[in-house]
Amino acid sequence: MNFRTGSQAIAKLADTYSCALTSLTKGGLSQRLSSPVKNYTNQYRGYSIATRTLGQASSTSRIKTPSIIDSKILTPLLFNRMSSTTSKITNWVAPGDKSGEFKRQASSFRECISDAPGAKFPAEKGRYHLYVSYACPWAHRTLLARKLKGLEDFVSFSVVHWHMGEKGWRFATPSDQDAAGENVIPDPLPGHEGYTHLRDLYFAADANYAGRFTVPVLFDKVANTIVNNESSEILRMFGTVFNSQLPAEYAAVDLYPEALRAQIDEAGVWTYDLINNGVYKSGFATTQEAYDRNVVALFEALDRVEGVLKGSGGPFFFGDVLTETDVRLFVTLIRFDPVYVQHFKCNIRDIRGGYPAIHRWMRNLYWNHAAAFGPATTNFLHIKNHYTKSHTQINPFSICPVGPLPDILPLDEEVAAVKGV
Repeated sequence: MNFRTGSQAIAKLADTYSCALTSLTKGGLSQRLSSPVKNYTNQYRGYSIATRTLGQASSTSRIKTPSIIDSKILTPLLFNRMSSTTSKITNWVAPGDKSGEFKRQASSFRECISDAPGAKFPAEKGRYHLYVSYACPWAHRTLLARKLKGLEDFVSFSVVHWHMGEKGWRFATPSDQDAAGENVIPDPLPGHEGYTHLRDLYFAADANYAGRFTVPVLFDKVANTIVNNESSEILRMFGTVFNSQLPAEYAAVDLYPEALRAQIDEAGVWTYDLINNGVYKSGFATTQEAYDRNVVALFEALDRVEGVLKGSGGPFFFGDVLTETDVRLFVTLIRFDPVYVQHFKCNIRDIRGGYPAIHRWMRNLYWNHAAAFGPATTNFLHIKNHYTKSHTQINPFSICPVGPLPDILPLDEEVAAVKGV
């Protein structure tokens, strides 16, 4: 193929994708296309201009046909993105799934920070950034670990707006007045000035990403990529990886003590499936059978936690030792009365009236360990608004209930039913 023929082929291909993008824009889908698709299309527009110009100047040079680029890069990228971004993020149960069961996807980024020599992601102070939502219990885990381990100067953080739309979590803007909280800001990292949604971060790290755009996200500011988006693994990382650089009081905090690891792991299996994820399996169920099965299992697991706390001697799940089990349970149970009872129909009992040991344990963490578990990481405004105003398939008018009041009771107060009044 001579240069003129090749340039004409590239120009024609570029025009084809330009027309495709124009058609999608007219069809109202331009906002659903990821930036990588637009970037590739713009690149092809650039090739069109450049090759037409060069083609006029030379007719003897020979170039490779663009068909390989078309078939192996751009076409699958464009149509994969169309498929990924036009399927609703808010479809918590797959359309057509007659089981009615919510099935949580596995996290996709699973690298680790390490203090080993030559590590891909070394344990360097200030190198990493944590993207979270105050609304999300999974992200809340990592915020708690960051506080408990004294990592404020080691890992920076920022918080997305509480609303999740069809494009997923969005970054706050300077005009937002409804999302108060520390570091609820636009994406603060250099080079991310144009990012409006968390999804931009995902596509920058992996142009072919086709999963959900979840928090937390642990990001490497040096390599400019995502390290990990699995909360349980970030929780473990924060527990140990910076110990050699921490003051003694924080290095001594051990959320996964060796003597309790088998018990912590065992508790993690059933508390995750039946409680942490159980509230979602109850709330997102689309059949009566799926809801009944999961909500009953949830309350059986809560009964089990109540029994453990009554027998442990407290004040923590494993007696006098604060562990990651307390962290994992707290993030779900602090949301239980304000959100899950009404919004997810987890209403066989509430915590404040039906589980005295859990209620005492939860308030102890919130009030007596407030530097980590209190308002600094537990933001009820974000929690209540997110669930009630983002899940329109459950709450189509996005009305946020006022109660219960208060969001969490003081240590020395009980509801009337408990006081026997």
